[in-house]
Amino acid sequence: MSQMLFNPFQDLIFDEHFCFLSGVLTNEKMTVFPEWLMAHFKFGDERVEMMDKAKSYHYEDLKLPCSPEVKKAFDDLDLKIQEAYKKGYEGMAALDEELLFQWTGRMVYGLLYYEMVYERDVLLRKGEEFQLSPVLRKRFSEFHLMLQSIIEPISFVGKKPWTIVVFPLKYSADIFSYRDDAINLMFSFGVNGFGFIACLQDNGVIGENQKEVLDKIEGHVLHPVQFEELYARFHYTDYIMQYSPEYKIENLDDRITIEVDEAGKPPHFGHWDEDVYAQLLSNYWQVYGIEKDHILPPQRPRLSFLENPYTKDFVDPESISLPF
Repeated sequence: MSQMLFNPFQDLIFDEHFCFLSGVLTNEKMTVFPEWLMAHFKFGDERVEMMDKAKSYHYEDLKLPCSPEVKKAFDDLDLKIQEAYKKGYEGMAALDEELLFQWTGRMVYGLLYYEMVYERDVLLRKGEEFQLSPVLRKRFSEFHLMLQSIIEPISFVGKKPWTIVVFPLKYSADIFSYRDDAINLMFSFGVNGFGFIACLQDNGVIGENQKEVLDKIEGHVLHPVQFEELYARFHYTDYIMQYSPEYKIENLDDRITIEVDEAGKPPHFGHWDEDVYAQLLSNYWQVYGIEKDHILPPQRPRLSFLENPYTKDFVDPESISLPF
């Protein structure tokens, strides 16, 4: 990994006076979630919980220390996303995936930053040292380096380090749905017109694993219950994935290239446990009153709104009577 660029995970530096991305001294801050997004969907005063559920923040209070350069880069990116957003699915689908990676990565990294600071402070109060496992330190360091592509001459060579899928989606007007898993670097975003799911450091493996169902949804406007099921499939696939992404990172003429290293062990997935998956899916479907027992009824196949459990045909979104 390049020693030229700031890596907060090397010495676990999460200080309000150091820019989260470049490491330069600063007194400026930017919100974790774009201000226009919070204003448009009016969720700034809602609360988001840390992973242990013991601490929560208002979305609008989540802020990252940043240099003027970094703030301008993300402000410029926000303008591009806003313009695409106004055009709905066609606008978002036309965006370069790298822009979606950077835009999504800002929010996921911001939540990760707060998890790091919170965990560090809890341990300090106990007189214990804050540490990360080598696996997490490596994963987050590489993710941070990739996110620096918004301000540094960093290019991705060949296969992309992420899976990002964008699709048409039908929600009631002004409903905004998002889910995240900061530790596993996952994010989903859905509004009226489009949705997308991002696995920010899977090297495209999860998308390849779910290719069959992704091919089936092509050309259809998904019902929200299908969107939630699709994210549950992605999330659970990540959970059982036994694969450590590797990269070839090189400095060439003041430019850093990042290339997926496919020479290592091929992707492998553990056992798909229907009981565990049904529990996860029921968490996403609880707004519809669908419980785990409905998803796994006795002597019957698992409930799905994406595929007919008997024929595996795609379920026409217009045939679903649930509200949207």
